[in-house]
Amino acid sequence: MKRYLQSLFLFLLFQSVVHAQAPLPPAANTDPAKAQVVLPEPANPALPSLILIGDSTVRNGHDDGQSKGPAGQWGWGNPIANYFDTSKINVVNRAVGGLSSRTYVTSGHWQRTLALVKRGDVVLMQFGHNDASAINDTSRARGTIRGTGNESEEIDNLLTKRRETVRSYGWYLGDYIAQIRAKGATPVVVSLIPRKRWDDHGKVLRNAGDYAGWAKDVARRENAGFIDLNELAARRYDEIGRDEVMKLFPQVTPDETVHTNWAGADLNARIVVGGIKAQGLQPLVGALNERGKAILANPTNPASEDERPVVDAKSVKAEQAANTALPTLHLVGDSTVKSGGAGGHVGWGERIAPYFDTGKVNVVNHAIGGRSSRTFFTEGRWNRVLEQLKAGDVVLIQFGHNDGGRIGDPAMKGRASGPGTGPETVEDKKPDGTVEQVHTFGWYMARYVQDAKAKGATVVLLSPVPHRDAWQDRRDFEDFAQWGREVAQRHGARFADLTMAITDGYRRAGASVVDTYFSDARTHTNDAGAAFNAQRVVAALKGLPGALVDQWLSAQGRAAGTAENR
Repeated sequence: MKRYLQSLFLFLLFQSVVHAQAPLPPAANTDPAKAQVVLPEPANPALPSLILIGDSTVRNGHDDGQSKGPAGQWGWGNPIANYFDTSKINVVNRAVGGLSSRTYVTSGHWQRTLALVKRGDVVLMQFGHNDASAINDTSRARGTIRGTGNESEEIDNLLTKRRETVRSYGWYLGDYIAQIRAKGATPVVVSLIPRKRWDDHGKVLRNAGDYAGWAKDVARRENAGFIDLNELAARRYDEIGRDEVMKLFPQVTPDETVHTNWAGADLNARIVVGGIKAQGLQPLVGALNERGKAILANPTNPASEDERPVVDAKSVKAEQAANTALPTLHLVGDSTVKSGGAGGHVGWGERIAPYFDTGKVNVVNHAIGGRSSRTFFTEGRWNRVLEQLKAGDVVLIQFGHNDGGRIGDPAMKGRASGPGTGPETVEDKKPDGTVEQVHTFGWYMARYVQDAKAKGATVVLLSPVPHRDAWQDRRDFEDFAQWGREVAQRHGARFADLTMAITDGYRRAGASVVDTYFSDARTHTNDAGAAFNAQRVVAALKGLPGALVDQWLSAQGRAAGTAENR
């Protein structure tokens, strides 16, 4: 008996050593691109829907935790439903594991999902983890071109055996946004969740330099909603420490760095809900249940801080006409018209005076940074312009840079106007409890035209100056140009497509030159850029019928060319 027990002990000891030395199971991708999954549809088509698209970090496999319960792999798109009242909204998780922003389209999943999208819905998109894969191979062929540009690559897809044009990561996100908006729904970009990896200083690695940063850039460029889940989750991971972070990932696969378990998915879901609340996204906020209402809006959400600051009016000196006996050219707009040199930013309105003879006309720049067509009106600034306005004056008005976004979203700092030119309004409840009836962009512009004409002045509506990254092979501010043109035609004003007047000039100058015209990454020009744009404004004015300002031009103004007003 004794010998038997000794043998048994040695056998068990041997077995324990063998198992201890066995390699850890690999972190298997349970969501191959070819997985056959049945995706949900809105339970009640009469209700608005929150629709999610993305990869396995949003919806993992068959959305069942691989039959391992909370210990298995879960995407945050499953637990997020627990924070909404399903009698008020559908939560429809249409994400598919293994897909990228490109293959979600080419697989046909986007076409089938878009068919479910209707006016009033909100679509959250999170891609990136699979976009860094190979563009063309016999395994997945799911990669996208890095960045947010308009580059493309023609391939004979080794996997599908079809000819295909592959675009950039940012291009696909922008295409989703456009198609969602065309359905009357609201697009929101969500940056990819961070991996379970740390840098040399013990901080969780972020993706601000690639996919998370590119997602943010696209959302900003398209004036779409943005939730920086990558940064917010990484901050939370840093707060709780490495040991606790390990518990948010499947213990059965210790080397898993991407897919969370249920606890990790729920954490990410709560962060997304906080982002939804921070942005005031309707109808989502109104459909939160008690659990959802209890989640705090992300106070440090990078998306809640608009990078287009509202300039303190006390720092901007009001301008007056030097000689009230002369007619006046009034300039109205935002920081792209007048920046005052702060941060090296200069607006075109600050460099336009030399094109006019001050013995014949005053040039008065009323523009101020951070304002939209809405806030220039509601702050009483337009009334102060009207006080100076007289018969024979000309008013140039350029807004649009700050008009985009969602009304009521704190990130917009109370300046978003409604899209279009119609009479409809949207209620915006202020922190002090008051309610503002917000009009469309076209309504405010029409009000400016009507008020100025009543004073005997002439108005020229200008489309916004183009962004640094949106002129080489596409036009910027297409909607705002269309709305400005409609208002001008309807109410007897002039319209100049300044966006394209400058764009045409940029294209002749070339990218290497144009890059030297900007003082920041995207919007504001330096002194050289402001001077270039001022010349294009004068050229656009000279191209208007009726020689509106020709009699006021200086020798420099007469020498300036003309621009086609499209």
